[in-house]
Amino acid sequence: MSVLVFVETGEGKIRKSSLEAITYAHLMGSGVTAIVLGAVAQPELESLGKYGAQKVLHVVDSKLDQPVIQAYASVITKAMQDEGADVLVLANSSLGTPVAAKVAVKANASFASNVVELPSTSSGFVVKRSIYTGKAFSFVELKNQKKVIALKKNAAEAKEVGGGAQIVPYAVALNDADFSTKIMSTEKATGDILLPEAEIVVSGGRGMKGPEHWGILLDLAKALHAATGCSKPVSDLNWRPHHEHVGQTGVKVAPQLYIAIGISGAIQHLAGVNSSKCIVVINKDPDAPFFKAADYGIVGDAFDVLPKLTAAVNAMR
Repeated sequence: MSVLVFVETGEGKIRKSSLEAITYAHLMGSGVTAIVLGAVAQPELESLGKYGAQKVLHVVDSKLDQPVIQAYASVITKAMQDEGADVLVLANSSLGTPVAAKVAVKANASFASNVVELPSTSSGFVVKRSIYTGKAFSFVELKNQKKVIALKKNAAEAKEVGGGAQIVPYAVALNDADFSTKIMSTEKATGDILLPEAEIVVSGGRGMKGPEHWGILLDLAKALHAATGCSKPVSDLNWRPHHEHVGQTGVKVAPQLYIAIGISGAIQHLAGVNSSKCIVVINKDPDAPFFKAADYGIVGDAFDVLPKLTAAVNAMR
C-alpha cells in the first residue's frame, strides 16, 4: 500500500502537524511519499526524510504560494494518481480538512477526519475517529479503494526515524478554473509562538480582571516559551486580540501543556482544549467546572500564584 502525505508549511517552514502525519504514515508500514506545494527551502524538504518520507514531491509555482483549496486539491489528486497512492494522509486543520474533502470527491475515495489511531486492517480498513468534541470515539470502515485520512493533532508523535528522502521536482499543469477564488489579503496572527503550533499554551479568562493585569500572565508565557490564549468573553471585551480566542468558536489547540488561569471552564471552551496532553487549572473558585477536566489544579488567586510560578520556572531554567 502506497501512502501520500500532504505537507503544510508556514513562512517556508514545515508545520509540526505535518511531521506527525508523516510519522503516522511511516508507522502504517508502507512506502511514504510527501508532497509540498509552494516555495520551501531545500533543507526543510530534506528534513522530511528523518520522519519517514522516502520521496518528496516539490511543486514550485508562484500560484501555489497562496493556499487556494481547490487548486491544492487538484494537484494532490493528480499526485495520488501518478504515484499510485492508495491512501492520502494529512493534518486535520483549517487547510488540511477542506483539501481532504475535495480530494476525496475527486479521487472517489473514502474519507475520515479527526482520526486518532493507526488503521486496523485485520478485517477491512477501520479507523478510529474522535467525535462530539473529543467526548466519544467512532470506528469507521473505509471501503473504497482510495482512502483519505485527516489526522487529529497529537494523535501521532512526530518522531525522527532516520533515513533520507529523495527530493523530486513535480510539475503539474494548473487549471485556471481552480483559481476562480482568490485570496485578496491575509491577516496573520502576531506573536513569537502561534496557537495552532504551540507545545505550551498559557490562557487567561475574566478572572484576570482586566487587560491591565495581563502582564503577569505574559511573564509566565515568556518563561515557558509558550503561546498565549484567552477565553471568548475576554476577546469579546477586547482585553485580548480575537486570534487568541481558544474554544469551540475560536482556535482549537492541542498542546503538550495547557494552563488555564481564571477561566471557569464552560463547555464551549473545553471543546477547544480537550486534545491537550496535560491541563493545569488555576482558579480561586474551588467549584469551577474546569477542575473536573484538569490533570492538575491550583485553588488560589492568580495574582498570588502566577508571580511565584514564574519565579519557579525561571529558577529551573
